[in-house]
Amino acid sequence: MRRKLVYFIATIITMGLGLASRHYGDQLPKWVSEHAGDALWAGMIYFGVRMVWHRRSTAWAAMISLLFCWMIEFSQLIQTPWLNELRSTLLGALILGRGFLVVDLIRYAAGILCVYMLDRYFPSNINRM
Repeated sequence: MRRKLVYFIATIITMGLGLASRHYGDQLPKWVSEHAGDALWAGMIYFGVRMVWHRRSTAWAAMISLLFCWMIEFSQLIQTPWLNELRSTLLGALILGRGFLVVDLIRYAAGILCVYMLDRYFPSNINRM
């Protein structure tokens, strides 16, 4: 139960950092404001996967998270009226995005790699909880 709580807190913190990177983007270096939001969104997905499936390996969680993020990105190639209407809302845009960008695939991979490395190597005692 404690591991789930750690991953829940990590999910919330990462979500907050991602939203802050969007809100305060004009006060951040350009490369941070351009890339951090997507990388942090992917990191949030990773921590959410770890929270739900905490007994699975970190590599499994990273692959599932990357697959999920890429599926969301590729879904942006589908342009139907109801889906575009959903994407026009703030929550819909935050979850589903607005338009397909190849660079987003790289941002997601980088974000997941960063949190995977943190999860795997930095607080190694989390895996013992």
